[in-house]
Amino acid sequence: MNNQDLLNISREFGNPVYVYDAEKIISQYQRLTGAFSKVKHLKVNYAAKALSNISVLRLLNQLGSGLDTVSIQEVQLGLQAGFKPEDIIFTPNGVSLEEIEEVAALGVQINIDNLSILEQFGTKHAEIPVCIRVNPHVMAGGNTNISVGHIDSKFGISIHQMPHLLRIVENTKMHINGIHMHTGSDILDIEVFLYASEILFETAKHFKNLDFIDFGSGFKVPYKEGDIETNIEELGKKLSRKFNDFCKEYGKDLTLAFEPGKFLVSQAGYFLAKVNVVKQTTSTVFASIDTGFNHLIRPMLYGAHHEIVNISNPEGRDRFYSVVGYICETDTFANNRRIAQITEGDVLCFKNAGAYCFTMASNYNSRFRPAEVLWYNGKAHLIRKRETFEDLIRNQVEVDLQLSGSKKEKEAVALKEG
Repeated sequence: MNNQDLLNISREFGNPVYVYDAEKIISQYQRLTGAFSKVKHLKVNYAAKALSNISVLRLLNQLGSGLDTVSIQEVQLGLQAGFKPEDIIFTPNGVSLEEIEEVAALGVQINIDNLSILEQFGTKHAEIPVCIRVNPHVMAGGNTNISVGHIDSKFGISIHQMPHLLRIVENTKMHINGIHMHTGSDILDIEVFLYASEILFETAKHFKNLDFIDFGSGFKVPYKEGDIETNIEELGKKLSRKFNDFCKEYGKDLTLAFEPGKFLVSQAGYFLAKVNVVKQTTSTVFASIDTGFNHLIRPMLYGAHHEIVNISNPEGRDRFYSVVGYICETDTFANNRRIAQITEGDVLCFKNAGAYCFTMASNYNSRFRPAEVLWYNGKAHLIRKRETFEDLIRNQVEVDLQLSGSKKEKEAVALKEG
């Protein structure tokens, strides 16, 4: 996609708007599968939480991807998008036994990450195969909020609890068919990933009837020009070799599984917003846009970096701006950022807006969530309509309130007495 394509989408569908480039999603999927081509059985389960629009899910399903889900609603979306139940894995955290049972009844692969639910589920449903999420106690990830494999994490069953875990499996006679880990997001050092994989291999030796080992994901993508990223090709060579050697030792060709979200869709996404006001203060030039952290929360939540380009004036002289939103509290996308000269009415483009952007949007300040557009085969396809006021109040229930001593009653009494 080029700037003109994005400007045309802005004019056609209005602002703010999310845009996803299907070709980038396809190329990232092919890059990942190519890096692990030496593995006999590879399964890529796209992490639906990154971007769950049903048209994007259908695209990935057609590519041959499976689906990683964390809620029964994501499971239902996956089924609606055409994924077979056996191609969906359910990896929740802290959900009820009832939700897990409901998902299991759909024929979806269950992944359990705590001993309490494991024992309850195994006692009631020993015949249903279960994957176990272990915590390798490896700190990895670009931010403490997205590092999930360390010792203080709420995710996974600690490797130090293995004796207790094995006792539950033995007592319930349940079938463990998979082992899973996820250390965090934005992993750059592949040696950390490889170290965690060794822990996973050692854990897998305790289970004799595995079908797959799931290494999670968390691959880092570049956020700006010249930025570093996870070397997928090098990781593919090293991990494939280790995995194939383990399969020989195990005596069975297992499936190597991954659950990429950001890696597949982050760079495919663009978020377009119009400049409402350029405001000069004593120390700062603010570019205020027609959106806020209600639509793109990552910079405020994680301190995430999104490149911002003025696609209305890409060749303009660079100046320094703080780009801010319209939410009535601190709402900053970028501080003192170098951007081509901005004037009111210009359209700014946020890059890397494909993952954890629209899916984390809200109606805060009673604002409507934006439209979504898929760029496919050189054409723009609307895949989610912009919300309206009717959408905002659809599930609200108005109650007829008659408060005693209300202003109207007091006025009525005053008129009667007068």
